[in-house]
Amino acid sequence: MPLKLDVKRKLLARSDRVKCVDLHPTEPWMLCSLYNGNIHVWNHESQQMVKTFEVCDVPVRAARFVPRKNWIVSGSDDMLVRVFNYNTLERVHQFEAHSDYIRSIAVHPTQPFILTSSDDMLIKLWNWDRQWACQQVFEGHTHYVMQVVFNPKDNNTFASASLDFTVKVWQLGSATPNFTLDGHSKGVNCVDYYHGGEKPYIISGADDRQVKIWDYQNKACVQTLDGHAQNISAVCFHPELPVILTGSEDGTVRIWHANTYRLENTLNYGLERVWTIQALAGSNNMALGYDEGSILIKLGREEPAMSMDASGKIIWAKHSEVQQANLKAMGDTEVKDGERLPLQIKDMGSCEIYPQTISHNPNGRFVVVCGDGEYIIYTSMALRSKSFGSAQEFVWAQDSSEYAVRENASTVKIFKNFKEKKTFKPQYGADGIFGGFLLAVKSSSGLALFDWETLDLIRRIDIQPRAVHWSDNGNMVAICTEESFFVLKYNAEAVANANPEAITEEGVEDAFDVLSEVNECVKTGVWVGDCFIYTNSVNRLNYYVGGEIVTIAHLDRIMYVLGYLPKESRLYLGDKELNVVSYSLLVSVLEYQTAVMRRDFDTADRVLPIIPKEQRTRVAHFLEKQGFKKQALAVSVDPEHRFELALQLGDLKTALQLAQENATEQRWKQLAELALVQSQFGLAQRCLHQAQDFPGMLLLATSAGDANTVQQLAKNAVPAGKYNVAFLSYFLLGEIEKALAILEETGRLPEAAFFAKCYAPSHTARIVGKWKDFLGQTNEKAAQALADPVGYENLFPDFQESLQAEQFLKKEMTKRRQAPARIYPQVRPNHERNLIEEVAVSGEHFDIPDFKSPASRKLIAEEHVIKQSREHERFAQPLVEKALHPYASESKQHIEKNNPSTQSRPDQIQVSAHDSLTVLPQGVSIVLSDTQTPEASRQAEPGAAPATAFQQQGQSPSKSEPNEVDLLEAEIDMEMEKLAFDDAEEDLELDENEDLM
Repeated sequence: MPLKLDVKRKLLARSDRVKCVDLHPTEPWMLCSLYNGNIHVWNHESQQMVKTFEVCDVPVRAARFVPRKNWIVSGSDDMLVRVFNYNTLERVHQFEAHSDYIRSIAVHPTQPFILTSSDDMLIKLWNWDRQWACQQVFEGHTHYVMQVVFNPKDNNTFASASLDFTVKVWQLGSATPNFTLDGHSKGVNCVDYYHGGEKPYIISGADDRQVKIWDYQNKACVQTLDGHAQNISAVCFHPELPVILTGSEDGTVRIWHANTYRLENTLNYGLERVWTIQALAGSNNMALGYDEGSILIKLGREEPAMSMDASGKIIWAKHSEVQQANLKAMGDTEVKDGERLPLQIKDMGSCEIYPQTISHNPNGRFVVVCGDGEYIIYTSMALRSKSFGSAQEFVWAQDSSEYAVRENASTVKIFKNFKEKKTFKPQYGADGIFGGFLLAVKSSSGLALFDWETLDLIRRIDIQPRAVHWSDNGNMVAICTEESFFVLKYNAEAVANANPEAITEEGVEDAFDVLSEVNECVKTGVWVGDCFIYTNSVNRLNYYVGGEIVTIAHLDRIMYVLGYLPKESRLYLGDKELNVVSYSLLVSVLEYQTAVMRRDFDTADRVLPIIPKEQRTRVAHFLEKQGFKKQALAVSVDPEHRFELALQLGDLKTALQLAQENATEQRWKQLAELALVQSQFGLAQRCLHQAQDFPGMLLLATSAGDANTVQQLAKNAVPAGKYNVAFLSYFLLGEIEKALAILEETGRLPEAAFFAKCYAPSHTARIVGKWKDFLGQTNEKAAQALADPVGYENLFPDFQESLQAEQFLKKEMTKRRQAPARIYPQVRPNHERNLIEEVAVSGEHFDIPDFKSPASRKLIAEEHVIKQSREHERFAQPLVEKALHPYASESKQHIEKNNPSTQSRPDQIQVSAHDSLTVLPQGVSIVLSDTQTPEASRQAEPGAAPATAFQQQGQSPSKSEPNEVDLLEAEIDMEMEKLAFDDAEEDLELDENEDLM
């Protein structure tokens, strides 16, 4: 029977004639050396050329990757070997290797050696660790040496093919060949070794259009392959599959079975002559080089022939050798997730066919090997044959004694207890079959599912699946396609109760309910309860349950699910190198999730206590996605997750408790929003305060009409740097001067000037003066362009009236603060009023300072400085009071100790002049101990000591520092000087304007 071997083209790269190809072992790269002197490197995953090297102007007939050095080594018709770094694209080295064209290069797998063969009939060994010294020359061929290749089983030997009709085998270190294989009638172009350990074979291809397989132990030809119409230019033993590939100048690549030597397939891509073929160990990819370009194909499937039964016994096939490992033999060995398991491997013997698939029956007693168009059923313990037959595919039923085979594209046979039970031909043919609870047959029209006993059609589904996976109880099925998978629920009752007359050719309409469609490509999968565990195309290990996808692990390579052992609570996977790894997946978690999916809450509650604490949060996320948020809150142990659930449930008490345990600004804000929704305004205010959310607190306070809170908020916002909130708070309170002071303190002088012009005209002149001083530091001309309403009344015609309106509004605001809230609807907004007209109607007149007179300006400056000083006192008071009293107490004790006659009254505290001012209780005065003269002290306090404590000790009093009053007067003088300077400038400008007029 023919070998089942799919061929898929992965890359087609058109170019000039390709003389050599190679595949990188770790990167998805294909190297092509061209007849035009260039080297191209293609990424077969992205279908893009990623690197190109302009080597020379003559053909490059040989090129190879050297991955451990990041090199590409090339040989060309100019007799030079060149070495390039494929990361930096720089040429590392070049040297003249031969006296004629270089035909072939082989890289030693472990040593720093390369072999080159040439038309000069020589083979040379080069050592790159010795500055590319020629370590040995092999002479013996009498014509061009077309190819050399190392023996993969013995790296010290290699074979060479020559146009002298022979193949020679050489040993490193020996100048003469070990032996010569002579059998071709024309020149030999190519040679390759068999990679498996069971056959000592060499293959060669020649101009006589024949391919010969040689046994190099007895030096005999074991088989000759005929069929090509032109010279054979390339041959290859596939390192993984039991196939031989041969390429010819007739434009075809032929695929032969390596065991039976039967021709399995012929590939013709219409790119003219074939020149080179290259395979890669550990991969099913093959690179082909033609006259008009290169192609990368994938042969067969990469999934290993590997199976595990329910007890933990694993069987796999390595070529034709069958091996077994038992997970129970590991005992108490500590196993970490993702680490290779140290399995004890037992050889079971060789199989009569090449195994492409291996699978246990449901109870694990038997194992079937399928391949080469045949199947053999063995006992799983001793590998004794129980049955065999022809089959393209083999599948087990849910019943361990029943199975089905697909003999060809139209016939399916069903067996029970190794005896044929039924044969049937599906209406639309059989391109594939799948086992499980129902027998599924794939055809060009879709997927048809049949009952195993009666072969009645249950349902026809318009889908082209890659795999069908059934749950153990037969209630759930996952149908996997190339791009997604569908989870369906099987309604056995609906099928049993269906009216036979109502069943159409599409089957029972209610047989399946579609639960989910997941846009992921499933590689392999298995059901555990109602959880579907699978690996996907991006190497993630996931499981599906109830519409939720949970990632178990990110895999570092392609892995295939073998099975799950509930006793171990571990999931086992294998790779194509037959390594086995495992991951922890608690059966209690799966049972709990399965029970929830079935709405069996009693079982779920019974399983929950045995779920480890570290897995509770994962379970809680599952419950949340199923809509059981209250239960998720009770199960979760993650404070962040519990807080989010409490917010979603509106559980204010739990959320508050969690916020207090792990307070963050974001949590307090979220809690405040929930409190507002539930009208818990007191709690909302507390949360906003904890979050330092000043805008939120202002919104809440203004909404409640709480002036005291707004006042306190304004005071607290300034130290916190929230000047916008402080400004708006003072403005809403009608405290215009404080709002103006914030603009001044933050350097927003232009805004302060305009704000003063609109709301506090009496401060306009002072602010404009500051603005002019500040602006004059960078742009004097712009500063002089600013007009002060006091100096330029002609530009501000209503300025005097606005001063009257300001005082009128202040008086009104003082009265309004005492008014009840019920009159608010009767109060007209200021923007709807004409205050100047109201002042005129009222007949009131307020005394307005003459801003132009020096006396008035001094008075204004004094008031402003004193007001600012008082404001500073108020902010400094708590700190000063805390630091002042201990110092004052020590000072008092020191004075009384040195001068007993000096007695301070209980309502006096002595401080030095450099201490800050503070607000003291009523009736307590401040005595400045080191700044007052004795006479002043006596005038202030008749019974006080005549001198300070330092003078009593005989020391001369030091020069007194300026006290607070002196500093205050100095600041007033500076303010007056600024005003006087502004007056002089304004007068000068007026004089100039008069002169111009």
